[in-house]
Amino acid sequence: MLTPPDTDPLTPEDRTLMGPGPSEVHPRVLRVMSAPLVGHLDDSFIEIMDEVQELLRYTFQTENQWTIPVSGTGSAAMEAAFANVVEPGDTVLVPTNGYFGGRMASMAERAGGEVAYVEAPWGEPLDPDAVADAFHRHDPDVFGFVHAETSTGALQPNVPALTDIAHDNDAYVIADTVTSLGGVELRVDEWGIDVAYSGAQKCLSCPPGASPLTLSDRAMEKVLDRDSEVRSWYLDLSLLEGYWGDERSYHHTAPITNVYALREALQLVAEEGLEARWERHREMATHLKEGLETLGLELNPEDEYWLPSLNAVRILEGIDESALLRDMKEDHDLEVASGLGDLEGEIIRIGCMGYSARTSNVELVLHALEDALRKQGYEP
Repeated sequence: MLTPPDTDPLTPEDRTLMGPGPSEVHPRVLRVMSAPLVGHLDDSFIEIMDEVQELLRYTFQTENQWTIPVSGTGSAAMEAAFANVVEPGDTVLVPTNGYFGGRMASMAERAGGEVAYVEAPWGEPLDPDAVADAFHRHDPDVFGFVHAETSTGALQPNVPALTDIAHDNDAYVIADTVTSLGGVELRVDEWGIDVAYSGAQKCLSCPPGASPLTLSDRAMEKVLDRDSEVRSWYLDLSLLEGYWGDERSYHHTAPITNVYALREALQLVAEEGLEARWERHREMATHLKEGLETLGLELNPEDEYWLPSLNAVRILEGIDESALLRDMKEDHDLEVASGLGDLEGEIIRIGCMGYSARTSNVELVLHALEDALRKQGYEP
């Protein structure tokens, strides 16, 4: 018989989280996570499900009936979007301007789609003229774009210009809003987005595990009229319809505690008000940006497409990025992150999201960063 491992009760590190996610969890969200479990078909839980859907509609700014939390992290919501909307043989147009455009391509291919690309440099948004040209060349059925690119700190401006091009060509639009939902302006219905997915752990300041997804009636019709079954049983929205729709019939056991947490996080969004919340993120990120400039540091994206919730900071020549991040963590219990993909080694990524987006955290980042730079001989 195996003996028990020599472990102690869990005592996680107490970090200040200012990286690209997760952000710090609001105390009220932590509190509800200790609430007793009920069954996933309990009348009281069904009422919570209804409230989560209504709060998600407000946060997405949509009237879409099909607005649900997917059981899983943000990548599960992303895969649900592509696995359901993309059918074998569909042409899917995706961007090249960041790490998560590449993930879109991978998921579209696994769903049986044929991937085409609209080109843009890393750290820059898509140009509507380039999107129009790509539509002319590839005639895609589905167009995916990243609203807030976590890998580069770039925000896609003028989203309606992109969705208009897609709809003029009878294509469906899938938007990655993982780092924008609840943090920067997002208007799903007004901007003509057919499908949007997100994560709970960024601007909503909620642990990952129940991830927002919304589909328009038009997009859901495509899902329900598919010629072939969705390749994922777990993420098949035609099956999930029975649980999150009117029937409330069993499909899988929902992550009950995560749904509690998401419901409270969305309640906090509603109490603050979306526009006030967007403004708070911008004010805190502006404070961070001004402090970085005082240290002689620059952001990677241009001001016109700067993403307040995720700040990509260029590394100074001669600075050891790994040592910088290590010193900030070891000396200040502060977590920020390195770059991804094409920008690995060129930037560090500082989040300013949700409950983390407050003055004390921003000032800690600036102090810790200055301290870590001085350790390497840099004098601001």
